Amino acid sequence: MAAQDVLGQTARLASSSALLQVLFRVVTFGLNAFTLRYLSRELIGVVNVRLTLLYSTVVFLAREAFRRACLSGSAKRNWTKTINLLWLTVPLGVFWSLTLGLVWLHLLEVPDPSVVPHYQAGVVAFGLSAIIELLGEPFWVLAQAHLFVRLKVIAESLSVVSKCILTVTLVILYPHWGLYIFSLAQLFYVSVLVMCYVIYFVMFLGSPEATKKSFPVARVKALLPSFVEDETFVNWKEARLTWSFFKQSFLKQILTEGERYVMTFLNVLNFGDQGVYDIVNNLGSLVARFIFLPIEESFYVFFAKVLERGKTVKDQKQDDVAMAANILELLLKLVLLIGLTITVFGYAYSQLALDIYGGSMLSSGTGPDLLRCYSLYVLFLAVNGVTECFTSALMCKEEVDRYNFVMLALSFIFLCISYFLTHWYGSVGFILANCFNMGIRIAHSTHYIYHFFRDSTHRPLAGLLPSAALLLVYITSAGVTAFSEVLFCCDKGWMARLIHISTGALCLAATLVTMFCTETKLIHFVRSQ
Repeated sequence: MAAQDVLGQTARLASSSALLQVLFRVVTFGLNAFTLRYLSRELIGVVNVRLTLLYSTVVFLAREAFRRACLSGSAKRNWTKTINLLWLTVPLGVFWSLTLGLVWLHLLEVPDPSVVPHYQAGVVAFGLSAIIELLGEPFWVLAQAHLFVRLKVIAESLSVVSKCILTVTLVILYPHWGLYIFSLAQLFYVSVLVMCYVIYFVMFLGSPEATKKSFPVARVKALLPSFVEDETFVNWKEARLTWSFFKQSFLKQILTEGERYVMTFLNVLNFGDQGVYDIVNNLGSLVARFIFLPIEESFYVFFAKVLERGKTVKDQKQDDVAMAANILELLLKLVLLIGLTITVFGYAYSQLALDIYGGSMLSSGTGPDLLRCYSLYVLFLAVNGVTECFTSALMCKEEVDRYNFVMLALSFIFLCISYFLTHWYGSVGFILANCFNMGIRIAHSTHYIYHFFRDSTHRPLAGLLPSAALLLVYITSAGVTAFSEVLFCCDKGWMARLIHISTGALCLAATLVTMFCTETKLIHFVRSQ
């Protein structure tokens, strides 16, 4: 597949994934607002922090390394061996689910049954849901490698909507069920998700469309583990790369979910405060993560297909290098401007947003400061997502192994900083520790990118430098909106709030106009792709 074709399909995949993330975040946003009126914040804290952490940890440790290894390189490969390797995620998931499930049941503090009933059933259900989701891993990787955009959109949208409908129904009819509600909804979600992929491939394989596309798998039976005479069960090159990524994924999970591990294992916040933190966290990431995560996932596939892992810039096809450098520069500029916009306007509108969303329970206390810090954290997330997806797509096995040692040291430092900052600043300390963590990771990735392109004429890191005019508009907007918040927000009535909102709208409009005038290359890229 030509690099230009890969770019077009990757951009469509990123756009579709972004829409999915919008759906996920909006659903979570709405569910939190709804359940706050029916259920205790302690129950929400246990579900959204502790049980979701169990599920995400099992799934991440069992499949992340396999995904990165099996999506590297061309889609033309021995798919029988790749599928065999992917099925190893299931026994690995069973191991992690049983091991961590015992930890969650017997080593961690058990919530008060009168406040959070049926905790044990919740642990079992969320661990089981992780194993069920891993049953669809070979199907997901096949679809992602061949850029089946529509399948991903339909499967994940249908599963999220189904989960939402079931949750709302059970909360209204049986609020006393406690964790049974979220356990059933979680199991239903993963079952629908896996069945969508299975049904699609059952119908697709052997069809005229599959023959026309020369799809490498001809029968449904070929999607099951199988032995081939006189050949190894798996591709050992992929297996060794998976092992390298596995060591890295273990550390990356600690860094990604570090604050939840600190909350879960060190009890620095009670379950109610954990619930508030998670609600603010979801609100803070509502606009940010639905854009950055799809870009990271989709353009990882693009860079992995266009450039060859482990080769220097001189040994690559120069046309592909030029395209990759140009796309990297534009992606960096895109996420930087989105991050700066959220940081600048998030500071002055955090308290208003929380007051509208959850009333005084969220807008008083540390809630506004937490969301303001999260607005800054979004900027770090924006840059790290793109720089890290490029380095992950290009690093050879030895470089991945070296990076693992960096991640190990960073994990230890991050956990220590999280613990102390949380004792000093409460839940805000988690966000500050995450900013430090992302800053170190960005420094490593930008160093790798600079070193990779050093012997070429391309300088993609220039994407991290906005124009002087746009930077001036951002600084002015930050000052004006902060002054507006002091004058009009948030206890002076709705008319004052509308004036504050209008002030922000005018500043945002000025920012966007300046952006369109100064970043013409970026605007053309967004419109065309």
